[in-house]
Amino acid sequence: MTPPWPLDGVKVLDVATWIAAPAAAVVLGDYGADVVKVEQPGEGDPHRRNGASLPSVPKSDVNYLWHLDARNKRSVALDLKHPAGRAALDHLIGWADVLITNFPHPVRERLRLRYDDVKARNPRLVYASFTGYGEAGPDKDQQGFDSNAYFGRSGISDLGRYDGQPPGVPLPAQGDRASSMSLVSAILMALLQRARTGEGAMVATSLYANGLWSNGVMAQAALVDAYIGPRPPRDTPRSALANYYETRDGRWMLLSLVNEDAAFPHLCRVLGNTALLDDPRFRTTAERRRHARELTAILDPILKSRSWEEWHDAMAAAKLTHALIGKAQDLPTDVQAVAAKAVVATDIAEMPRTIASPFEIAGVAPRVATAGPSVGQHTDDVLAEAGLSAQEITALRESGATG
Repeated sequence: MTPPWPLDGVKVLDVATWIAAPAAAVVLGDYGADVVKVEQPGEGDPHRRNGASLPSVPKSDVNYLWHLDARNKRSVALDLKHPAGRAALDHLIGWADVLITNFPHPVRERLRLRYDDVKARNPRLVYASFTGYGEAGPDKDQQGFDSNAYFGRSGISDLGRYDGQPPGVPLPAQGDRASSMSLVSAILMALLQRARTGEGAMVATSLYANGLWSNGVMAQAALVDAYIGPRPPRDTPRSALANYYETRDGRWMLLSLVNEDAAFPHLCRVLGNTALLDDPRFRTTAERRRHARELTAILDPILKSRSWEEWHDAMAAAKLTHALIGKAQDLPTDVQAVAAKAVVATDIAEMPRTIASPFEIAGVAPRVATAGPSVGQHTDDVLAEAGLSAQEITALRESGATG
């Protein structure tokens, strides 16, 4: 049996759209929080349709993006531009422990959804703000997605390209999901502080700040005026022992031999080419790096002579750090993903497995995922729990403020 979840009894309002902020709410829900998604009546969160509308997202008859980012949530449909709908949200704010929003600042002002607006209603509320570029500054109201704020502005896209090549377009939502964990951390710290002081707080993070944190080595280098050179292509690496190589079966593997002087003799024996040890170009780390292009050219045909599985077995036996460059298509049969609880079973008939929150708590199994809700599926139940009478809920429906 699963013991009580750490966030049992914590009520979270997901007043957000798209991915990063709602993904933070997913993680809280995985560990027991009661997450209520507040959506516009009718079409709801536009993320419901991203699987079909975004050109970079693989297509499927299963709305897997919605299930991934709305699992275990309840949906309340409220038109926040309608006075009665906004008044109903006040009831939910008074009932909740956490409110998550990524609405642009001007929208929050119009909807009276700034921290000072909601703090007056519930001083114990933890208000979690997610933005593209931060809470202040000339770009605070600029629209931010992970492609432009996390990858683009932070320098990740530029630094990831090879010298002389243009930057690549990032894959969908990678920065969103990484950034969501910062919001989770901030919320949990604020809840801990509230347990000590009795007072709520505002916490905030942004795609830009998370991009800089992820790019911390290079970003900090820039802050001390270190030289940041262009990224050399694979055939002229900085180190041939920290490089990608193709195997006979068309897979790519990464060598990552950090302690080169200790590891190089073992590699030469695995490769069946101990003559390299006597080559003056490769006797020391400094010489190997000076001649990285020549060493790469020697290693290429050797490593292409055997399959990934053969090299994996040999290098694992020699304790040489290496890795397969995985393909997404490998995941359904990857036993390690299941063993590590990174892929878990669901209660969703059309999507029986899903990606788990990226951490474990010993002795606590996260909640089994249920399907993302339909728009307004739980409106009446949640509003009643927040203190509205049946007559008030009926009046809301008749006013057009809910659906």
